[in-house]
Amino acid sequence: MIASHIAQLLNEQVNAEFYASNVYLQLSAWCEGEGLEGAAKFFRTHSLEERTHMDKIFDYMAECSVPITVDAIPKAPSDHANLMVALKAAQEHEYKVTAMIKNIAKQSFEAEDYTTFNFIEWFIAEQHEEEVLFDKIMDKARILGFEGQPGQALYIMDDYLANVQH
Repeated sequence: MIASHIAQLLNEQVNAEFYASNVYLQLSAWCEGEGLEGAAKFFRTHSLEERTHMDKIFDYMAECSVPITVDAIPKAPSDHANLMVALKAAQEHEYKVTAMIKNIAKQSFEAEDYTTFNFIEWFIAEQHEEEVLFDKIMDKARILGFEGQPGQALYIMDDYLANVQH
């Protein structure tokens, strides 16, 4: 039996993952409009990954007979000054999601809900991978001296994002 406060956290996470999917989809659309095909591909792939995360939590809640409420999702930001601003926003979003996942782990462990704790451990590892990924992207930007301006560094960054492994 999942405690109500943990069920609420899981439900909030379902909605957070749905929002994250929309954020990345909107970032992909913005990149397409800017002619950044590599970044668009990167964010589109990330959008699908976040949707998969949502589905995984949704399925867990359903198999545990926990009521699920899919809330209205706020509109994702659709305008960015440049690619670097978009990447920093995505990185900050991942940090926020990590904090939410860690809170679910902490709350489930304290409630001795070891089934949920075991389930959420996968997401802890996944969020670690996300943070490492965005740290590497930011390292690449630093090495290139990329701050979002048009030019060769933007071209290289876009190409890098098209091929970055996640």
